[in-house]
Amino acid sequence: MTTKQSIYGLPLESLRQLLIEQGCSKFSGDQVYNWIYKCGVFDPLLWSNVSKKAKQYLLDNFNLELPVITWQARSTDGTRKFLVGFEDKQTVETVAIPAKDRLTLCISSQVGCAIGCTFCHTGTMGLKRHLQAGEIVGQYLAVQKWLKEKSDSDKRISNIVYMGQGEPLHNYEPVKAATQVFLEAKGLGIGQRKITLSTSGLVPQIEKLWDFPPVNIAISLHAAHNDIRTELMPINKVYDLERLFEAIAKVPLKAHRRITYEYLLIANINDGERDLQGLYKLLDREHSKVNLIPFNEYPDSEFKQPSQQKVQWFQDQLIANGYVCTTRTSRGDDILAACGQLKSEMDKENLWD
Repeated sequence: MTTKQSIYGLPLESLRQLLIEQGCSKFSGDQVYNWIYKCGVFDPLLWSNVSKKAKQYLLDNFNLELPVITWQARSTDGTRKFLVGFEDKQTVETVAIPAKDRLTLCISSQVGCAIGCTFCHTGTMGLKRHLQAGEIVGQYLAVQKWLKEKSDSDKRISNIVYMGQGEPLHNYEPVKAATQVFLEAKGLGIGQRKITLSTSGLVPQIEKLWDFPPVNIAISLHAAHNDIRTELMPINKVYDLERLFEAIAKVPLKAHRRITYEYLLIANINDGERDLQGLYKLLDREHSKVNLIPFNEYPDSEFKQPSQQKVQWFQDQLIANGYVCTTRTSRGDDILAACGQLKSEMDKENLWD
């Protein structure tokens, strides 16, 4: 197994500097980025306008292999779930979600997760390891390549949500580097408003977001009272709602931006009048958007989804009280690809053969 760093985790400025230090043209980095991210060509031998010196340096010092898609499934609604494998044969699940005007990729940032939310299938894995920046970007590149070659759609992945396996802010620097790659205009050129970073509430890392690329921020809130949130999210024992919202108040927001609060509606747990009253006290109407997510059931889960009528009532109450509120339509739940259902549980050894 190679120990070389993946080239796909290098922001453009870092790649430029490395090649300049090797005596290569200052445009070499831009040329390499164009071949990889604009043209989708990953073999240096085909980079016709890149110098032999630059190509040899990259071949000698970096890993240019994409992660391997070892398995995929398609939901009845068009959602596709991919099992993406890395060199050490660890895997993550990555989900492509089609819509009329966009194709969103739900990306994983860790193999497993250390947060241990009681409603989340991923949390039952524990944390195996962090992903490197190149493995995060590699999910995008591998899935886009697969879709181009093996699906009947030529739609390009346009949006990214860090809502797959793992807590993105627990893997701060690699996620930051990967986001810089996604945003780079000379590469994939994904817009700031088309990338969403979701966090369970790691307060010290939230306080560092002034140093993070200016993308959309989503907070996994899920409860408006400490007793319920602690039951659902053990992280609340350390970073309770008071500390969380003190940190959120420091998050730099561009003009007309809101923080999205993800609220998983679980029957008879957090879907009542007391919960609404708690949200009214917590959330600023001007800078908040509430995204309701009816709980997606999975095997052996102790929680249940509220009725459609209860979900609609909860949303109506928030809107009537001046909040921007939407309800997320569940996608891919028939293949366990919906929110909270991801878990790398396939027989990986057989899949790699």
